[in-house]
Amino acid sequence: MTDTILYDYWRSSASYRVRIALNLAGIDYKAVSIDLVAGTHKSPEHIARNPQGLVPVLEIDGHRFTQSLAILDYLNDTRTLGLLPADPAAAAKVRSLAHSVAVDVHPVCNLGVVGHVSRLLPDQPEAKVDWMKHFITPGLAAFEALLADFDQSPFCCGDTPSLADVCLMPQLYNARRWGADFSDCARIQAVERACADHPAFADAYPDQLKPV
Repeated sequence: MTDTILYDYWRSSASYRVRIALNLAGIDYKAVSIDLVAGTHKSPEHIARNPQGLVPVLEIDGHRFTQSLAILDYLNDTRTLGLLPADPAAAAKVRSLAHSVAVDVHPVCNLGVVGHVSRLLPDQPEAKVDWMKHFITPGLAAFEALLADFDQSPFCCGDTPSLADVCLMPQLYNARRWGADFSDCARIQAVERACADHPAFADAYPDQLKPV
């Protein structure tokens, strides 16, 4: 039995990132579903794990970690995933690319925020979709422009997956779910195809984990 436990939700972008990284590291783990729609993340048991009431939570190496970007840093540092270049300036540029979606787009498009929008505008069912498109579409357009500074061969920043790829793919899943158009983002689409063919990304894909 594995001692690595991931508390996640199948559609959670942050959880999706961590699943990709665990797969890249070849780490076997037990997945424990925390149903965000049912409100399980607000249960006393989960609040005890993470006072923020968020996913993911990762138990590994005798530690318990929250916040997906911190978890990715830990896995990269301890499993030598190569998600960031060794050169500090180059690493900062890759982080900047990754954070453009993980920090600036994702937080305003998560379930809690969108649920609040729906409650504020109960007579406007389209508001939720409009909200998502309003933030995701320009966010991906900016990511596409930033990609021009990197060599996609075939991933965002070279020939191996980086932090940018790990953060981009969950955002693309959300874009497709909500109908946010990125059809003019040729670089992003090429990266998406490369990641989709990589087992670590394919095995983390949310629809593969959807409860039946």
